[in-house]
Amino acid sequence: MSLSSISIRRPVLATVMSITIVLFGIIGYTYLGVREYPSIDPPIITVSTSYVGANADVIESQITEPLEEQINGIAGIRSLTSVSRDGRSSISVEFDVTMDIEAAANDVRDRVSRAQRSLPADVDPPTVSKADADAFPILFLSVQSDKRNLLELSDIAQNAFKERIQTIPGVSQVGIWGERRFSMRLWMDPAKLGAYKVTPLDIRNALARENIELPSGRIEGSNTELTVRTLGRLTTVEEFNNLIIKESDKIIVRFKDVGYAELYPENDRSILRRDGIPMVGVIVIPQPGANHIQITDEFYRRVEQIKKDLPEDINLSIGFDVTKYIRNSIKEVEETILLAFILVILIIFFFLRDWRTTIIPIIAIPVSLIGAFFIMYLANFTINVLTLLGIVLAIGIVVDDAIVVLENIYKKVESGMHPVEAGIKGTSEIFFAVISTTVALASVFLPIMFLQGITGRLFVEFGVVIAGSVIISSFVALTLTPMLSSRILKQKEKHSWFYYKTEPFFKWMESSYKNTLDSFMQKRWLAFVIMLISGLMIYFIGASLESEIAPIEDRGEVRIQSTMPEGTSYEMMDNYIMNMTRVVQEAVPEAEAIISVTAGGGGGGSTNSGFVRVVLKERDQRKRSQQEIA
Repeated sequence: MSLSSISIRRPVLATVMSITIVLFGIIGYTYLGVREYPSIDPPIITVSTSYVGANADVIESQITEPLEEQINGIAGIRSLTSVSRDGRSSISVEFDVTMDIEAAANDVRDRVSRAQRSLPADVDPPTVSKADADAFPILFLSVQSDKRNLLELSDIAQNAFKERIQTIPGVSQVGIWGERRFSMRLWMDPAKLGAYKVTPLDIRNALARENIELPSGRIEGSNTELTVRTLGRLTTVEEFNNLIIKESDKIIVRFKDVGYAELYPENDRSILRRDGIPMVGVIVIPQPGANHIQITDEFYRRVEQIKKDLPEDINLSIGFDVTKYIRNSIKEVEETILLAFILVILIIFFFLRDWRTTIIPIIAIPVSLIGAFFIMYLANFTINVLTLLGIVLAIGIVVDDAIVVLENIYKKVESGMHPVEAGIKGTSEIFFAVISTTVALASVFLPIMFLQGITGRLFVEFGVVIAGSVIISSFVALTLTPMLSSRILKQKEKHSWFYYKTEPFFKWMESSYKNTLDSFMQKRWLAFVIMLISGLMIYFIGASLESEIAPIEDRGEVRIQSTMPEGTSYEMMDNYIMNMTRVVQEAVPEAEAIISVTAGGGGGGSTNSGFVRVVLKERDQRKRSQQEIA
């Protein structure tokens, strides 16, 4: 007994199997992440080293070159680039796309640890990081005030925002850009240092000696036991000023004798601005596979709650929200899915001209499409533009099996056969045709999994979704479709008015096709001519078309990167960025926000770079496109 016969004779079993597919699909859908494109980790490893106070030549000879010598010996490297700046070294290692990114990162870490013995003793340990597709922020919240300095704004961002936003499900990290941290800065007078015969090294040694906190054992008694802690940390300006630098029989030299202490930001050589006003920014980085839209919705909800507890002078605004483009892209694809489904149903009704036959694909198509979400869940895919485009294409493919089975059963019912018998016989006649079609279609799309390079990894989800939908649709066509046909289709003595109105048209189509086919069969050589001409046209037209991995979209952003010669001061770079911001404000009235960053390296010595990010208004609110503005 075939699968179709079992489904027809046991309709409850066929119904339960289809419901199970739908339930598993819904469960898988609830666990799927949402992002714009599939997550692809570029095979790039970055080694960053900070050596404060060293110029670019020292960085190159003492840090970059020893690291490069060790890293160069790793197998699978495509390219190695390095940048040596004042106070910072950065080495980017690109591997073949077939290389496992985790294995590559471990190899680089091993080589870097070997090279550390060749580096200066006082250099900061090199950090090895991999380019993670999910390590980029999806949200940026700017915090500004016309009454508070950046130290106070940083404190608000740290305590009011970071701790609450960090607990949002799916959030990997909450960072603060442009943060100012409190520190104690010691200013020394060279003349006084010379008069007291004190060197900066003496002051450093005094700090290491006096500014400590040590465990001091315990005090034991008959009934109690207490731990002792030596409170030696200096915390106030007065304590730093009274620090003893040098002591002899005749004189005690304190720090206030050779300079003064001042509470000051730890780093003041990097600054963020929005529309020319200093700010700090709160960024949100998602976990791999997290639902970006759910994170964003919860973020906005919590920000509204936090606003109620903030002082009135604090101004909050969104610098950028990546999910805005994700929502628009997914919304467009969802509308396309709905439109495609409606068109398929209308076309089926137009050709079969019976509302009962139309009900069957209305039920069968969603079962196949919803089941595809469970396959996406098993494969650890996400809901993105490419997987949804796969669903769109699958609508036209999965309906084929249902129509072939349905039409064959419908034809037998029309000839007078009982619906149950027609379902069994009609399905058995085309059973192997449905299976062979499914295997052929799956064989077309599944090999995408084996494509190499970024393109292959990008489209693997697209191919698997289509192949999975086709396989499920084949199962549905051989179980649910014949069962529904045997229950819904009825023998008719008289057709509807729509049938009689359109019958002449279909008779004409059938006659025209028959005449064309007869003529064509008399000149069979014409088929080879048509194939040759079509192949040549495809080749030459295809070769003349420009190619790109994805079309250029208007994302409403323009970024201006600027790098000045080495040795440029922070003040000069900041003035240049400010002037650039003013020019952009005058030249781009479509700008919604202008975010500028001076010395974006975080104050590690790279003061000769900066950028301006122009966030544009919505496309329907401006006349010029992103490309025209750029």
